[in-house]
Amino acid sequence: MQEQLEKIDQDTLQKRYHEIRQHSEYICKPLEIEDYVVQPVVDVSPPKWHLGHTTWFFETFILKPHYQGYIEFDTQYDFVFNSYYESLGARVVRTDRGNLSRPSVTDVYKYRTYVDQHMDQFLATAELSTELIAILELGFNHEQQHQELLYSDIKYILGHNPLFPVYSPEEVFEKSPIQNDAFISVSEGIYEIGYQGSDFCFDNELGRHKVYLNAFEIAVNPVTNAEYLAFISAGGYSDFKYWHSEGWEWVKENKAKSPLYWHDIDEKWMQYTLNGLLEVNPDEAVCHVNFYEASAFASWKGMRLPTEAEWEVASPDLNWGQRWEWTDSAYLPYPGFQKAPGAIGEYNGKFMVSQMVLRGASVATPKKHSRPTYRNFFHPRHQWQFMGIRLVK
Repeated sequence: MQEQLEKIDQDTLQKRYHEIRQHSEYICKPLEIEDYVVQPVVDVSPPKWHLGHTTWFFETFILKPHYQGYIEFDTQYDFVFNSYYESLGARVVRTDRGNLSRPSVTDVYKYRTYVDQHMDQFLATAELSTELIAILELGFNHEQQHQELLYSDIKYILGHNPLFPVYSPEEVFEKSPIQNDAFISVSEGIYEIGYQGSDFCFDNELGRHKVYLNAFEIAVNPVTNAEYLAFISAGGYSDFKYWHSEGWEWVKENKAKSPLYWHDIDEKWMQYTLNGLLEVNPDEAVCHVNFYEASAFASWKGMRLPTEAEWEVASPDLNWGQRWEWTDSAYLPYPGFQKAPGAIGEYNGKFMVSQMVLRGASVATPKKHSRPTYRNFFHPRHQWQFMGIRLVK
């Protein structure tokens, strides 16, 4: 019975591996070959690189150390597809990923096929320890993170093409109009936050601990485009008093006047979407705003952003999952946080400085890749992810 259970578990892992790997390629299916290589800014990676890097992860952390006799597809790919793992050696500078005309897109897909075939053989025959299954789960979730990045980066690549090309004529993400602007009350008290359970979570979610919260009211729904348009019309981008000093410098330096992808065309606000250039829908949740913009909007409304603890405590009663939501919490370790030994320990801990926490998920987040304890994090200036705003008073 135990042998059968272990076999079922391995079959499940193998099936999940293929579903996740195939979804990455599904995201790239509408692309033209030229789209795979473009890197407009440092924060955006070419789609080809994402496909190679997620493959490199399984080759580096599963096949090379655990599959006896495995031969690397190409020994140079360590240098090309390593992202930020210092302990694994030299790598291509992030800003140069768009200069990689080679390996070709065809080569990268051959690389994926090669690694997938060997992962099939490995998962069918290997005795998987608890530690190895944990690395596999990390690999699954790592690729799912890159699937969301693929959507974000593809949108940036196409959205900065002067032709505003359509990624797909079909609706890419389900549109969810916001119904009301209700608030709920949360009582003063001591609460617990952090992951608790036996399923997968990232190490930065661990260390469940108590927090004291004052009473607060939090919006059930995220801020809409209509609400944000009112901020723009009221001169929100030209009045320094709503902005952090650093945010005001960002406004002046970038001549910011609206969220990313918004364009004032013939006195009508248009927005680049993966379906092309469309008129801004006032009833949708505002998207592609950075922390500076989110904070300024909240200040203009006479409110604030939630802390990540407030967000998590209130989350069962919130409509979340359309946008990653900025919080007013710096990205810091929970009590007792410890980095894992080796390269895996570089996954989250080394980024716990100069970044802000976002909670929830977005329309681009893969299914089964969100939970109330998930701690996303980005620099305050970033807009290109599917980021939005929720208010507290």
